[in-house]
Amino acid sequence: MQDEILRKEQQFHDQWAAAIDVDGIRVKDYFEACTAPENRFILDRLGDVSGKYLLDLGCGAGENSVYFASRGARCVAADYSPGMVEVALKLAAANQVNVEGKVVNAMAIDFPDNTFDIVYASNLLHHIPDPALTIAEMYRVLKPGGVACFWDPLKHNPVINVYRRIATKVRTEDETPLDINLVKTVQSHFSKTVYDTFWIATLWIFLRFYLVEKVNPNEERYWKKIILEHDRLSHTYYRLEKADRWLKKLPLVKRFAWNIAVVALK
Repeated sequence: MQDEILRKEQQFHDQWAAAIDVDGIRVKDYFEACTAPENRFILDRLGDVSGKYLLDLGCGAGENSVYFASRGARCVAADYSPGMVEVALKLAAANQVNVEGKVVNAMAIDFPDNTFDIVYASNLLHHIPDPALTIAEMYRVLKPGGVACFWDPLKHNPVINVYRRIATKVRTEDETPLDINLVKTVQSHFSKTVYDTFWIATLWIFLRFYLVEKVNPNEERYWKKIILEHDRLSHTYYRLEKADRWLKKLPLVKRFAWNIAVVALK
């Protein structure tokens, strides 16, 4: 069953990779745009990555590897999709940074114990049949004192779940958004874990795409659109982010966010 899921995930992402134009990717936006709060949270806690050996697990188009390489890290762009690894290497070349590419199964990472200073994963775990196994693997390949960091969607928000049922062509059929209690699995492995959740009131931007701007969710990936158009969206985003900070102080509200970001110390 797991092998079949992985095969379909690989096929979907290979097809997506074939359509990516690396010249249109603005790498810095994925980490520094106002609409990238998950990565801003992670960057604030990672600090200086210069000289660090970093595994970008589930690298996708390589934005993460290229960004960290531009900040001085030695990066391995790893993905189960050979097509995505190829795109990541093209993006690295276009941005004049050195990145190593490797096809990797995130549930059985093909590196020895205690190899990396940092393991970073964006939007990966909800594609994995057994996320707990990947977390254990992230821990294994980290050096003592190393840092695992990841962000992924949560399953609890009814608005986002409606979007998921509509946007079937830009999602894989087996992907499963995370339960917030996965944090407990991380805590069981790592010595220190911090996390936060993002996008509650700010999800109005998604509703505006659909209800006001009539953007077809099967033709444009909303989570990409918020990055590409962050300048246009910034005024609305910052106002709603203030509401999010207040809402997250209320009991149980954090679980109804769209995404979670986690940083854990081995």
